[in-house]
Amino acid sequence: MKHLLSIADTSRGELEELLDLTDNFKEVLARKVPKVPALRNKTVVLAFFEDSTRTRTSFDMAAKRLSADVVTFSSSSSSLSKGESIRDTIQTISAMGVDAMVVRHRSSGVPAQITQWTDASVVNAGDGWHQHPTQALLDAYTIRSHFGSLEGKTVAIVGDIKHSRVARSNIEAFTKLGAEVLLVAPRTLLPARVEELPVKVAQSLDSVIADIDVLSLLRIQAERQDEALFPSAREYRAGYGLTGERAKRLSSNALIMHPGPMNRGIEIDAAVADDPRSTVLEQVGNGVAVRMAVLFNVLGPGSFDPDPADPDSANPDPNPANPDSERADQ
Repeated sequence: MKHLLSIADTSRGELEELLDLTDNFKEVLARKVPKVPALRNKTVVLAFFEDSTRTRTSFDMAAKRLSADVVTFSSSSSSLSKGESIRDTIQTISAMGVDAMVVRHRSSGVPAQITQWTDASVVNAGDGWHQHPTQALLDAYTIRSHFGSLEGKTVAIVGDIKHSRVARSNIEAFTKLGAEVLLVAPRTLLPARVEELPVKVAQSLDSVIADIDVLSLLRIQAERQDEALFPSAREYRAGYGLTGERAKRLSSNALIMHPGPMNRGIEIDAAVADDPRSTVLEQVGNGVAVRMAVLFNVLGPGSFDPDPADPDSANPDPNPANPDSERADQ
């Protein structure tokens, strides 16, 4: 694929191909030297117009583990602060010669629009309420790594679904991969036209918690809300938070997931966040391998060779006649 903008643009086969490729990169990351020259001489720009910790850092690590050159673009210190348009900014960066742009923006549709302004591949790292495809991939990969498949599994997504790009991408990815998805939230936090989505809806977490395989919790996204959509954080926790008592009713094999950042004490109690069934940190770790798979998919030569030739073989000894000469890159 040239770009990854939305899970909606992918088929089940393409999703499974990316998850299979992630298996290869998980093996690479477990090596003593967790790096391959798969994207040597490629340049990846991280164009984040919105704050991020996990996504930006894992894309940065993913690109470097593939031996790509990485440029981090900061909108706060760019000419955008002087009134330059996003289009002119993107075209300026593109003119310098880049192969891929990883874009996060607070407005929906910006990564898709950027594909009209550059010949580089564009990967959506989160746009407004719209999509976060690599988060969905790493969540799906985490579930698959525990159960072998999502087929027939029941996943409950709980919380502020209305404002969550993660929820939108996860619904599409999970259902394409064969899972049944339950949305659990106050009616005010459900998306518009929820009845058109391939999901079931429950307004009580207690009514479903004993029967699910995966509990995926979302934080309340106050920064995206322009009105009060529930009475208080205390009342939200009472009805929808994963408390210690509710955690006891979960299956012993169930997974507790959260894309982060977590609001401990609201959507999940502090002790439960560290429950052995919690995959929160595992999701973060899987994010590097998943994003390696995505970058390789949009920029790589095709099939991945897990055991390439010595990365330094492209830089032969500058003086091969002298066996004692030092290599130029040592």
